[in-house]
Amino acid sequence: MKKTTFIISTLILMLSACGNDPEQLNKDISVPVSVMDITPQRIEEYITITGNVMPVKEGELKTEMPGQYYLLVNPKTNRSFALGDRVEKGQEVVRLEDKEYENNIKLSSLKLNLDITKQTYEKQQSLYDKGGVTLSELKQAEINYENAKYSYEDAMIRLAKMHIKTPFSGVIVDLPYYTPGIRVEAGVPVFKVMDYSKLYMEVSLPEKNMKDLKTNQQVRVMNYTASKDTLKGRITQLSPAIDPETRTFTGIISVDNPKLTLRPGMFAKGEIIVAAADSALVIPREIILSKQSGDAVFIVDNGFASERILTFGLENPENVQVISGLNRKDKIVVKGFETLRDRSRVKIVR
Repeated sequence: MKKTTFIISTLILMLSACGNDPEQLNKDISVPVSVMDITPQRIEEYITITGNVMPVKEGELKTEMPGQYYLLVNPKTNRSFALGDRVEKGQEVVRLEDKEYENNIKLSSLKLNLDITKQTYEKQQSLYDKGGVTLSELKQAEINYENAKYSYEDAMIRLAKMHIKTPFSGVIVDLPYYTPGIRVEAGVPVFKVMDYSKLYMEVSLPEKNMKDLKTNQQVRVMNYTASKDTLKGRITQLSPAIDPETRTFTGIISVDNPKLTLRPGMFAKGEIIVAAADSALVIPREIILSKQSGDAVFIVDNGFASERILTFGLENPENVQVISGLNRKDKIVVKGFETLRDRSRVKIVR
């Protein structure tokens, strides 16, 4: 019985001794970690924005007079114009016909009157140079010619309303259907065209960033569903007024979209670059531990974890620049750091 009591007491003393010495427990326990070599690289500090992209050029074409409706054939496709078709500036898409309207304009007689008054004016001018007519007769001939020219040009303008053309190059994005030959009234929309090779975003910017932003500042723009397709943009306008309710101010971002990657109305994300540094010590934000002593990471030093308190420079949502606390040759722990303590024994696993 005495022997059993002695063995139990000895075990209790050994366990107590080990409990008072964490280093002793860790002698044979190594925490598996992954490390990263710190290499100098570029870091950018940016403001993230979101908004809908809209076309710089957009136009809805409506009839300016009544007439019989006809949708024309697209020479590129040999079929009637359709949604998504590319059209060039001045290309006729819809034509209206109204014989009574054309007859009332009397274009042929107006053209004939224009030719006659022009010849008369030129003849009077020749006679005036020879003293054959008075200045008053010459001026009257000039007035008749000018009036005929205005009447003819006005008729051409009125007839042009029967030929509905695109005001700029773009893509047909809306094309209401009308039965061919049916009479439509004035003011009826017939198609909408957009040029979205250039887009704009109207965004709300935080008041705290007002001093960091200026016009012509570069912006990276991407769509959430195609984040790899990054487009170039720039700030074109900034409002000097702050909204008192939201504490934001308005900015306009111009976006180059030459391959039509973004479509009008898409929700897009932008990054306004406000500062950058080359050859900086950069680490992932996700490996930083917030402690009472400050922001910290662990490095591996001769088989042990060594805690380092850091000072940051530029920051963005993914990375931070380290101003002090790390050296370029340090091996920083990127996996397995959550349970580490200073001087924990570690084993590097790649």
